[in-house]
Amino acid sequence: MSRYVEEVLRSKNIHPTDTELESLAAKWQALQRQRGTLAGIALADADIALRCIPGGDHVEQ
Repeated sequence: MSRYVEEVLRSKNIHPTDTELESLAAKWQALQRQRGTLAGIALADADIALRCIPGGDHVEQ
């Protein structure tokens, strides 16, 4: 995975350091682990709702 990501980033003229690549790889692995736990869940049970409230970060629920 890291070689592919590195090639894509370099093709976009983005030159990450080795530390940044390691961080990206760790985040990717974490996402893959989370995604793996969703296998077998009914689509209706896996939906997410997002709300955008401009300036709403101060609003208490």
